Amino acid sequence: MNAMTELGLYRNLDEMAPWNDRLQVLEVIGVTDEAPDVRTFTFRSDNQTWFRYKPGQFVTLELPAEPAPVMRTYTLSSSPSRPFSIAVTVKAQAGSVGTRWMFDHLKPGVRIKAYGPSGDFSLHQHPAAKYLFVSAGSGITPMMSMLRWLNDCAPWTDVAFVNCARRPEEIIFRKELELLGTHMPGLSLGFMIEERSSREGWFGHMGRIDAVRLPLLSPDFREREVFCCGPDPFMRAVRGMLESSGFDMSRYHQESFAAPAVEEVPAPFSTPGGDSETVPDAVLPVRFALSDVDADCLSGQTVLQTARASGVRIPAACEFGLCGTCKVRKLSGEVEMSHNGGILDHEIDDGFILACCSKPLSAIEVEA
Repeated sequence: MNAMTELGLYRNLDEMAPWNDRLQVLEVIGVTDEAPDVRTFTFRSDNQTWFRYKPGQFVTLELPAEPAPVMRTYTLSSSPSRPFSIAVTVKAQAGSVGTRWMFDHLKPGVRIKAYGPSGDFSLHQHPAAKYLFVSAGSGITPMMSMLRWLNDCAPWTDVAFVNCARRPEEIIFRKELELLGTHMPGLSLGFMIEERSSREGWFGHMGRIDAVRLPLLSPDFREREVFCCGPDPFMRAVRGMLESSGFDMSRYHQESFAAPAVEEVPAPFSTPGGDSETVPDAVLPVRFALSDVDADCLSGQTVLQTARASGVRIPAACEFGLCGTCKVRKLSGEVEMSHNGGILDHEIDDGFILACCSKPLSAIEVEA
C-alpha cells in the first residue's frame, strides 16, 4: 500500500470538516524565502480539516516567544480556492519580536495556535467588473490572496495590479506575478521602485506613486473598485490622490490594523439638586465558568480587562474588536458590545461576544 495512503493523507473535501480555531492548531509544512527578510510560512491543520475563508482575510498567531507568548495578526497570502493549507507572508522588521521569533523557530513540523480567519477586506465583499489592487511592501499579501483566487476561479477578470517597493529585489512575489501576467488576459502589472539596485537592472517606473504616476500605471483607475494596503503614510497618500481626482470614495477600501480614533467622554448624570456629576463606579459580578473564577467588573471595564485583573487568560491581539481573537461564549447576562467587524451576526446570535469590547450591563457568566 502507498505510504501516503497509510498515513491517511488522501481524503476528499466532503469527508473533512472546516478548521476550528478553538480545537485545532496549525502545523508548519513549508518555509519559503520570497525577498530579503521576507518569508512565506505554509500551514496545515493538525487534524486534517480544511480552511474556509475569504481572500484577503487575516489570522492571529499565538507565538510562544520568551518571556511571554505574543499575539500577532497576519494577512493570509494563500487562496481559499486551495483549501487544504493556508500561508502567511511576513517581513522581519528590525526590533520585531514576533516576526523574528517566526524566522528563528518556525520549521516544518512545528505547531502553533492560531485564531480566525477574520476581517472584511476582500473583493468578495465588493464585487466589481474591474479592480485596482495597489500596495506597498508586505501590503501586497491580501492582494496576492485575492489575485490567486481570481486566477483559479475567474482568470478573465480585469485587474490592474500596482505594487511599490524600495528596490527591484524587494518586490515580493515578482516572479509569480509575472507568470500570472502571461496566464490572465485581463491582468496588467505595474511595479514602481524608489531606488536602483546593484543586484539587478531596472527599466520600469521609479519614484513614489503620485497624481502623475497613478494614471500611467492605471489610466482608467476612476472606473475601478480600489483595494489599497501598505504602510499608513502610503495609504494616506493613495487616498488623498483619489479624493483630489474626484474618485467615488465609496469604491475605495483599505486594510488597516490600527484602532480607530475614539474620544470617550464620561457620561454625566443629574443629582437631586440638578447638578451634573460623573457617574459613580458600579461593580458587577463576572463568572468565568471554565476557570472557576468569580470576579468584580468595575464601571467602564471590559470583560477582557476584568479577566486579566483576575488572572484569567483570554487570548487577545488587536483589542479593539477587529481580529476576533478574544471571542468567548456568554452563558448568561447582558453586555454592551461595540466591535469593528471581528464577530459575525450569527456568532452573536449563538451567544458569543468579543471580550475586548464588551462591557457588562448586568451580572454575567462567560465560558472562559
